[in-house]
Amino acid sequence: MIFLGIDCGTQSTKTIALDGETGTVLATASAATDLVAGLPHGHAEQHPADWVKALDATVAEVIAKLGARKGEVAGIGVSGQQHGLVPLDREFRVIRPAKLWCDTSTAEECDLFRAEFGGTTGLIELLGNDVLPGFTAPKILWLKRHEPENFLRLRHVALPHDYLNWHLTGKLLMEYGDASGTALFDVRRRDWAYPVVDFIDPALIEALPPVASSLVGVGELRPELASKWGLKSGVRVSSGGGDNMMGALGTGNVRAGCVTASLGTSGTLYARADAPVVDPTGEIAAFCDSADGWLPLLCTMNVTGVTEAARNLFQWDHEEFSNAVASVPPGAYGLLFLPYLQGERTPNLPSGSGVLHGMTATNLTPPRIARAMIEGATLGMAYGLARLRALGITPSEIRLTGGGSKSAVWRQLCADVFGTPVVTMESAEGAALGAAIQAASLVTGEALSMASERLAKVNAGEVHHPSNAFDYVALLERHTALTRTLSERKFL
Repeated sequence: MIFLGIDCGTQSTKTIALDGETGTVLATASAATDLVAGLPHGHAEQHPADWVKALDATVAEVIAKLGARKGEVAGIGVSGQQHGLVPLDREFRVIRPAKLWCDTSTAEECDLFRAEFGGTTGLIELLGNDVLPGFTAPKILWLKRHEPENFLRLRHVALPHDYLNWHLTGKLLMEYGDASGTALFDVRRRDWAYPVVDFIDPALIEALPPVASSLVGVGELRPELASKWGLKSGVRVSSGGGDNMMGALGTGNVRAGCVTASLGTSGTLYARADAPVVDPTGEIAAFCDSADGWLPLLCTMNVTGVTEAARNLFQWDHEEFSNAVASVPPGAYGLLFLPYLQGERTPNLPSGSGVLHGMTATNLTPPRIARAMIEGATLGMAYGLARLRALGITPSEIRLTGGGSKSAVWRQLCADVFGTPVVTMESAEGAALGAAIQAASLVTGEALSMASERLAKVNAGEVHHPSNAFDYVALLERHTALTRTLSERKFL
């Protein structure tokens, strides 16, 4: 049997076809998606119709590549960028563009939640998480406060992957993993946090979809789509999940000691847990995973966006950028970059900006700046790894996924900065692979953890060990202290 995995990200939508027996990725396709242009600083939105168009195009391309084997497609899973608000009216029509995870325009709404529920401490006690600008709850309150006419039309709240599931099946359902990133959800009880929902609006609970185990499928592919794509009837659609939850499945992160690091537009670090891991500071998100466990997670907003900014600044292709970074020793001759080009989620700096510190007459060269920028993005993730360790997560290895993991220079930098062996996966598209694996488990009945370990294959010959004597622990301390000092003085 063959299973399709679809990953709807910020920059593109990808579809893969997975052979459920051998674990071979048989075909892939990708289509770019753009942000809505011309919005004020801090706003980030996309048209859900663009996601649907990209999904349809990539699925059709993959199925065409399968040729005669398309009749073996038995299941579909969808991974989606977390937290985005897709507001739907009574007829499931999109009311306005979706506000995305990287939209930081809702800082004022977050302050209103904290004022109502006893600050960060009270929210963590109630939800397991603080309410941060990236999450869904403040986006809904923003809609009510800034676009009341649109809020009055709101009848259904969907996350990006939920909306694509609705497109595929005609059914709207939310599973534990993605729901836990809404800030409307009590991660300990795995149910809606009714006081927070009521604070936004007492009628909001009617707009929230049913929430269910991540092991329960949504339904079957709509007959008109099956006919359009030339698939057999009865193709099943799994619950899907957020991109990080699917990335865990796609990297075999289903046991203690394994940590996944995703080097994408955002940077995430997460680990499997059998019980909720709640950070009293709120810096590590206490999410559920998409296998009915938990997924303590760090998210930073500035990873490949930083390296792309460096490439664009110096007009380099990827090889030229890698060569430039490799030509400069660790520490970039004293240059230190705070990578908050889009604000930041961890630490919570929604209006933050980037800082290049330590410039001298001799170290201000393009390769040294590039080295400082990629180190700064990686140190931002290392800050979260240190916090995970403080919460009792001890990584034996880190599995890299996402576009940045394709860079050998960056992989070795991760091993040096994280102080932990780093491995890569045969498929760099962990989220799409995880979605396909979840669909395979649903259809075949194989335990999801077993399917993940069997089908998410590590590149055994590509292990990067910490090998540099440079003291990245000290550099992280400098990075953290500089961030804290500038933030306290309102200079970030």
